Amino acid sequence: MTMDDSYLYIIIALLPLSACMLVFQVNPYHALVIRGILGAVAALVYAVLGAADVALTEALVGTMLAITLYAVAVRSSLIMRLGILKDRVMGDDFEQVLNELRTILGKRHMRLELVTYPDTEALQQGLMDKEVHGICVQGLRLPADGQQTYQTTTRVKRLYEIMQTELSSPAMVLTYTSAADTGRK
Repeated sequence: MTMDDSYLYIIIALLPLSACMLVFQVNPYHALVIRGILGAVAALVYAVLGAADVALTEALVGTMLAITLYAVAVRSSLIMRLGILKDRVMGDDFEQVLNELRTILGKRHMRLELVTYPDTEALQQGLMDKEVHGICVQGLRLPADGQQTYQTTTRVKRLYEIMQTELSSPAMVLTYTSAADTGRK
């Protein structure tokens, strides 16, 4: 390389910079974008260095295909599926609990998806069959203020830990059940 090739040093310096940005990114969607940038920079470096075949492979497989597969995986894994009863009218207290859950999950770039079941047995079976991550049913009404409580059971330990530390609503009664408790190993 000569002095005229100084632009190459700048392009090559972008590789470790974008790799560090990728490693320390908290938001998975931002990490996908940075991974695309990393792949594009790598393809550019290969092309400038004369390895057109490697550059094309990096651009197609390393960037486009990998990003597409990562996007599908991230999108499907950042959902909490909560089972509820179909015919039961939950009320304003339940909406407040759902809004608080959405806020807690939103901090972790997750979404809340409600799954309805026709009866309590189907709801419990959905939890045992791992169709949902948790279930929520109406509990007792608190005698002091008449507020409705909601019994929420989750089978995912990490979700239980997150909700236990951040859930402030007295209307939500939270429990954890392990795979052994639900009849599965």
